[in-house]
Amino acid sequence: MKEARFTMAHSSFETIVNEISEDVDVLHIELDTDMVENRPVKEEAVCSKNVLRKQRHWERQLAAKKSKRREEKQRRKLNREQHIDCNGAAPQLTKRVLKAITKERLAEAQSTGPRLCVDLSMTDCMSDKEISRLAGQLRRLYGSNKKATQPFHLFLTDLREESRLYRECVRMNDGFLSYTIDITGESCLDVFTSETIIYLTPDAEQALQSVDPDKVYVLGGLVDESIQKKLSLSRASELSVLTARLPIDEYMTKKNNPKNFHSKILAINQVFDILLTFCDTGSWTEAFRRWFPLGKGFIVDPDTTNSQS
Repeated sequence: MKEARFTMAHSSFETIVNEISEDVDVLHIELDTDMVENRPVKEEAVCSKNVLRKQRHWERQLAAKKSKRREEKQRRKLNREQHIDCNGAAPQLTKRVLKAITKERLAEAQSTGPRLCVDLSMTDCMSDKEISRLAGQLRRLYGSNKKATQPFHLFLTDLREESRLYRECVRMNDGFLSYTIDITGESCLDVFTSETIIYLTPDAEQALQSVDPDKVYVLGGLVDESIQKKLSLSRASELSVLTARLPIDEYMTKKNNPKNFHSKILAINQVFDILLTFCDTGSWTEAFRRWFPLGKGFIVDPDTTNSQS
């Protein structure tokens, strides 16, 4: 009987010891888990600071871009208002009538307007980001032509339906497939004779003096963030055609700026806006004053203010 009691007491004691041991193990595991979980907290805090810093930097860049767009929009609005002031008050027309007038002007330009072609043969060497930027420039170029009183007959060459640029234009630009533009996958030399082509490039020696209705003015459709020099000039040499540059040196002068930055490289829509205004006013001075980007480090030369081509 005593042995049985001793055995039961011993068994109960072992049970209690085992339970205490299990509790200690659980406590130890929980402590270890807390220590393991606490370690990444500091690492996450460091990562969070880096992410926040990058996010703030991105937000600052985005704010700067939005500010630049607002300034450009205001500048365009001012130019339109000045144009209306010079030509008298514009009559109030409905959107439908304005759309019909625009369509008629663009259709007429396809038979009588000066010709401008965007050569898109160099897009294979461009990144996806550069392709998107070029699609945006084509949209703005077409928008300027729609608003012009004397629009150009526009061509896009070397633009194939399977290309990245074509798909991006369809994706980004509403109504792209309905643009009043001649689009072809052929080279500009397959569409025009070499004698009629003048390839506009900032590296050309000869300055453009006038716009000849019998010529075709070709812009190199290129966005190159790596700034490889003379790509459009090389393309013109490959085609064996005449070249010309905008007369920036003749009508503009360098402006001092903190970064000492000066560039004559313009987006295709910026070149087109300058050409449109020159054709409308006959003045390179006025064209540069209206459309040459202020951030490029050039201003209209005061000595040529009254000069006209």
